[in-house]
Amino acid sequence: MRKHRKVKKDMIILEVLQKYPELFDIFMDHGVACAMCHAAEFETIEEGIGSHGIDVDKFVDVLNEKLQVDGK
Repeated sequence: MRKHRKVKKDMIILEVLQKYPELFDIFMDHGVACAMCHAAEFETIEEGIGSHGIDVDKFVDVLNEKLQVDGK
């Protein structure tokens, strides 16, 4: 799984959501509203998700699994 990861924890949240808008619901399902705030323009997934006490590596795995299921 990690070999073909499209989303990495050092990526900017807004850039990820612009490229893969289908991931937005995953952010919301995890209670991460930073996907909609201005910080998403400069905050990495690691910074945003980590500040919510969520395991960043597991969260990124979930994002990548969604893309794999969707065939992207």
